[in-house]
Amino acid sequence: MVTNQEAEAASAAAPGAGATVDPMRLASRWRSQAEWACAAAELEAEPAPSELNTLNSSGLFSVVSTDKLSVKYLGSHHHGHDVGVVQADRPAPTRRAVYYFEMSVRNAGHKGQSSIGFTNESFKMRRQPGWESNSCGYHGDDGHLYVGQGKGQAFGPKFTSGDIIGAGINYLSQELFFTKNGAQVGSVPKEIKGPLYPTIAVHSQGEELTVNFGKEPFCFDIEGYIFEEKMRQQSVSDKLNLEPDISHWIVRSYLLHYGYQDTLNAFDMANATDPPTNRQNGHAEPPEMYGLSHRKILRQLIMSGDIDSTFKRLGEWYPQVIKDEKSVICFLLHSQRFIEYIRAEQLEDAVKYGRANLASFLTHKAFEGLLKDSVALLAYEKPAESCIGYLMDSPQCEFVADAVNAAVLSTNPTMKDPESCLYSCLERLLRQLTLCSFERRAFNNDQGDAFLLHKEVQNYERSRRS
Repeated sequence: MVTNQEAEAASAAAPGAGATVDPMRLASRWRSQAEWACAAAELEAEPAPSELNTLNSSGLFSVVSTDKLSVKYLGSHHHGHDVGVVQADRPAPTRRAVYYFEMSVRNAGHKGQSSIGFTNESFKMRRQPGWESNSCGYHGDDGHLYVGQGKGQAFGPKFTSGDIIGAGINYLSQELFFTKNGAQVGSVPKEIKGPLYPTIAVHSQGEELTVNFGKEPFCFDIEGYIFEEKMRQQSVSDKLNLEPDISHWIVRSYLLHYGYQDTLNAFDMANATDPPTNRQNGHAEPPEMYGLSHRKILRQLIMSGDIDSTFKRLGEWYPQVIKDEKSVICFLLHSQRFIEYIRAEQLEDAVKYGRANLASFLTHKAFEGLLKDSVALLAYEKPAESCIGYLMDSPQCEFVADAVNAAVLSTNPTMKDPESCLYSCLERLLRQLTLCSFERRAFNNDQGDAFLLHKEVQNYERSRRS
């Protein structure tokens, strides 16, 4: 697999077509399913609270159970500082749309002064959540919400023994919300900065609470809540006025860009309408029409493994693309030819071809990763099942085909923007969407889930199957 540093070096190290078009930047630069899963896990990996913190708590007034999920009041409650407050072992994770946890009031005790909420790391562990700055708490004895001061505001019903109370952070709306017995009580703007710790407190004799950080099913339908919140956010964008045929134009431009001529014809017939081609800067046809039939044939040849014919056609139609024998395009095509020999179990031919056509690329750091993986296929009895078997899957052929497609588009004398060779309108739109998503997270102090295309596609596929 070619790394980002290798990809950056490719444009500088490889002259010719590769100097204008850097195929390593293509959207189709493929990752295996394992790599996608690993990348998604890295992006989403964030420790979540799993138990109560016994090291940072007001231990004089409460005792935490051995499983670190329950707390019981031990103090005598002589004054307001005799609070048994305990935080979770970790702050609430932020790389998601919503975080939520619940507590069960096993015993409301003498006065029912238990509470739930969020506090920051420097919170005084002798005070109820909400009584101090940078904290917020929903209290059971009066049903009030306390936000950074000792005076509360009317918020919801009181709670007592047998009730299940929840607290959550809605990163989409930047609000804190609370629930009681599976129903939402209310919400308040999230004005607390920095990492927030789920916090519970007991404050009178006999009070006992048990917390649920998600190991057990929640009483509140948190998944339904998240779905509704995302739909509410989406409804804002759904109200935007778009031209009636904009989706048709975007899909059609994608098919044009990648040379899917047959699919394009079928698409036009199915829509039974004139394609909206004359909106682009006054041109009679979009620039993606350039070499369409040639690009279609080249893609078919590469996808079928006929690299020899691909070289031949390029030499006839676009010789400038392969004029430099050490260009990125030549390297990718030679690598694919080598892989096709291995696919056909012609190992001797693969070795001969590699020595004759790949050896010259050994000195190019830009190609080192892919070259090593390609040659390493020789070491496996069943290369398709190996850790580098991704090279023998169709997406790798697709990547090579996309690279050749981009190189051909770059020869269009009327092309004004070199970047247009690499990305279709649809891909540029998705890149912009991803960027806007990360900008929104940055505006919210890097809180909330980001738009990850692979994750969204997986979620869509799951929803279709369900």
